[in-house]
Amino acid sequence: MSTLDQRTRPLEAPSAPLPEPAGNRMTGHQKLVLTLLLGAQFMIAVDFSILNVALPVVGDGLGFSLNNLQWIATAFALTAAGFTLLFGRVADLFGRKRLFLGGMALLGASSALGGFATSPEMLLIARVLQGLATAAVTPAGLSLLTTAFKEGPLRDRALGLNGALMSAGFTAGAVLGGLLTDMLSWRWAFFVNVPVAALVLVLAPSVITDSRPAHRAKLDVPGAIAVTGGLLALVFGLTQAGAKGWGEVSTLVSLAAGAILLVAFWFIEKGSASPLVPVGIMKRRTVLWGNITGLIAFVTETSLVFLLTLYLQEVLDYSPLSTGLAFGVLGIGTVIGGTLGGRAVGRFGTRATIVAGGVVQALATLSLVALGASGGWIWLLLAATFVGGIGNMLMIVGFMVTATSGLPDDEQGLATGLATMTQQVGITMGIPIMSAIATARMNSLGTTGSDAVLSGVAVAILVNSALVLLGALLAGLFLAPRRARRTDAA
Repeated sequence: MSTLDQRTRPLEAPSAPLPEPAGNRMTGHQKLVLTLLLGAQFMIAVDFSILNVALPVVGDGLGFSLNNLQWIATAFALTAAGFTLLFGRVADLFGRKRLFLGGMALLGASSALGGFATSPEMLLIARVLQGLATAAVTPAGLSLLTTAFKEGPLRDRALGLNGALMSAGFTAGAVLGGLLTDMLSWRWAFFVNVPVAALVLVLAPSVITDSRPAHRAKLDVPGAIAVTGGLLALVFGLTQAGAKGWGEVSTLVSLAAGAILLVAFWFIEKGSASPLVPVGIMKRRTVLWGNITGLIAFVTETSLVFLLTLYLQEVLDYSPLSTGLAFGVLGIGTVIGGTLGGRAVGRFGTRATIVAGGVVQALATLSLVALGASGGWIWLLLAATFVGGIGNMLMIVGFMVTATSGLPDDEQGLATGLATMTQQVGITMGIPIMSAIATARMNSLGTTGSDAVLSGVAVAILVNSALVLLGALLAGLFLAPRRARRTDAA
């Protein structure tokens, strides 16, 4: 157990898990809860990527300069990653259901605002609000999921499906963004959220149950300021690195400020009577190493999509829509991997699932180094991304189960907030890191064109594969075996 001060415990009556029938089969009510929460999480995942292929069109439509186009994505990423940990803890203290519904309402309203935007400033405000909504909905929804199913096969299965739909949503966003932009308008990339958010708001109050805190605890304000500021600075520095380079003053200052604030956060939490993140929870092997391997899983797969986008568009001359459709095979692989992940965890344990998934993903990614300049290589890309998607989802499901296991219900918001922060920071980190590697290789060749792009992508893919293998190795070395996992707090 973590070392929360007794004055802050219990902060709320435990959320009673939904009754589990014999045979570990879900009841009809459980299925309805699962469908509603997974639908919301899928929509959130779509938002991460739906505008990626439409950014040039959005820029032309609203008058963004080329240099400022990145802010459409950065404004969302900053707030989504920066506030996730804070909102995850707020969900524990003040009510998960309340935060989930508030976040969904904000997501619907901000999406409508983005769809009707008439200026760059109006669109950026909408993206900031969408990021805040994402930071609230994702950990609150995930903690509602983990408290609705007690630790065991049903929770493993639910987390597997959640991971599959989150990853599939990221891929589907690219496809959907291309389709909506080509067939209707980029504005529909925003409008599509509004009816989904409205439907969730209508159904959720009667479907989702959540207890309220016995008394309102005092929030760790200094810790909240330090961690939110640190994450904002870190994510801003990473996005600046991708846009301007790692040697830029703004990049280095932001990364340094982020590191200083996060170190300060650690010391603030050690001395706080009611910490935002109890230091004891980070000493748990499951939480620490689970999040490290999860970070690697998200860094590698999302950045691989970026690298392969460069390959498809700059080497094979694919259109944005064709590029998005090519990643549909990856989406199928992730759905299969997520479906298998919960069962694999139940049968073999989290450590074996993460290691096996990492090895599969690493080998599939390594095969992409062979990609050439002719159109026939698309078949290797499709096969490798399909297999690699399965492996990646095994890692992610194993990470989610590991990072949220062995904790009481009143710490699930914190645990899922940490896991969600890991996911969002990983998505943000991957692209600038792999972009820098690919760009360095291209610059070293002293030439431009498709051959240079192909060489740069190949080197970055090689590093990507090695990083996945490292994540699998760390999981194998430091995660407890299955029989000790649920009780180990070392």
